[in-house]
Amino acid sequence: MSANKELDPYTAQAEDNHHTPQEKIQGLHEIVKRVKTGLLTTRSASGHLHSRAMAPAGPVHPDQVNLVFIANRVSNKFEEIENDTHVNVSFYDESTTNWASYAGIAKVSQDKEKIAKHWSRATSAWFGDLKDGVHKGDQNDPRVAVIEVIPDEIRYWVATRTKVGQAVDIAVSAVTGHTAAPGELRTITKAEIQLVQGLTSK
Repeated sequence: MSANKELDPYTAQAEDNHHTPQEKIQGLHEIVKRVKTGLLTTRSASGHLHSRAMAPAGPVHPDQVNLVFIANRVSNKFEEIENDTHVNVSFYDESTTNWASYAGIAKVSQDKEKIAKHWSRATSAWFGDLKDGVHKGDQNDPRVAVIEVIPDEIRYWVATRTKVGQAVDIAVSAVTGHTAAPGELRTITKAEIQLVQGLTSK
């Protein structure tokens, strides 16, 4: 649903449509790399939304828009993804107030090449060696799976002022009746995502 610019002057003022897809992806990567950990939100069969903190592997490519997570396939999130593949992943940088939100589809895989590509030594800490000769907590453990989030749309906000500058802007706007917009709201559309994915797949 498009915003009513007259009734939502903040969004109208903050929206920034002057960057190329590659420039927007670069700004997005800066947030994800700095924050490191996002919230993956899934929907249960009862309709409840559940979020959990997860660190994506990467991005490993400058034009990458997909998010890749290594996770334990016996955890509840896999059951919820099976119920509804629509997910959201969000990131928030408290130090700058920058944030990013991915809305898309989650695909689950146990592809060995993908697991090997994104596996790190630290990942084994989330699985543990069960000492049964099978569940060793390594990349060959049958519990290990990849969740790849393929976005339909990505929105993110970049502060253009420091926290002090933002506070001043908000205070002045509250007094004068003007609309505060101490940052830029950027959208990477589905068409832009498909364009970038087409270029990187060649």
